[in-house]
Amino acid sequence: MTAQTSRSAYGGSPPANYERYFVPAIGAPLATDLVRLAALQPGERVLDVACGTGVVARLASPQVGVSGRITGLDVNPGMLAVARSATPADMAIEWHEASAEAMPFPDASFDVVLCQMGLQFMTDKPAALGEMRRVLMPGGRLLLNVPGPTPQLFAIMGEALARHASGDAAGFVDQVFSLHDTAQIQSLVAGAGFHDISVQAETRSLRLPAPEAFLWQYVHGTPLAGAVDQMDDDRRSALEHDVVIKWQRFVKDRALVLQVRITVATACN
Repeated sequence: MTAQTSRSAYGGSPPANYERYFVPAIGAPLATDLVRLAALQPGERVLDVACGTGVVARLASPQVGVSGRITGLDVNPGMLAVARSATPADMAIEWHEASAEAMPFPDASFDVVLCQMGLQFMTDKPAALGEMRRVLMPGGRLLLNVPGPTPQLFAIMGEALARHASGDAAGFVDQVFSLHDTAQIQSLVAGAGFHDISVQAETRSLRLPAPEAFLWQYVHGTPLAGAVDQMDDDRRSALEHDVVIKWQRFVKDRALVLQVRITVATACN
């Protein structure tokens, strides 16, 4: 894959590319961890906040069975369109387009609220957590995860984007990993009124595609796609060169190996 052909190779919408590339490499492994930790039970009502293309919701559905209910909520209609198309016909999941800070659900509607890699993007985090608590029944459970601090691999990408694209593009990478301090997360969750809070961090090792492929898959599956599409071929080539050269030290058996710290918070209402 070259910078010149990247646009034609990844010509789908960012949400479609996100589901096709990001979810298998990063989203699904972390979602599997989160759903396993949730220990969902048959019949439970589960809300997936900032559901994206729905990987958490799809993994949760078999755990609650036909007597349970899975609902996904996201502010991005493109993500929800892909979520609907990616959901098997025999899997009943409700999808809602709305902000996490103002959910369209009655109080005490759910037994479990899950939120994967979404809280860091929310403008009003206390309000979003307050809404998560409001829609949980008494005794209900909250589980969320966030990545960070910025892994070396993504720091290299961010620095190259700042040089060759824009500060805003680099800022997106920073925002992905902006919420990771365990004390801050503990304070946010406690401030929303939750109790029995646990905040734990561990480093996960994920095998990604080869450097050239992963660079363009990530770019074209995120809001970075618009910024990079504005660049000419020379600048895209320079971006690719700078990133791929420095990523070589993270390659093992032709795969890019990402070491990323994931913080998981659990709490009860």
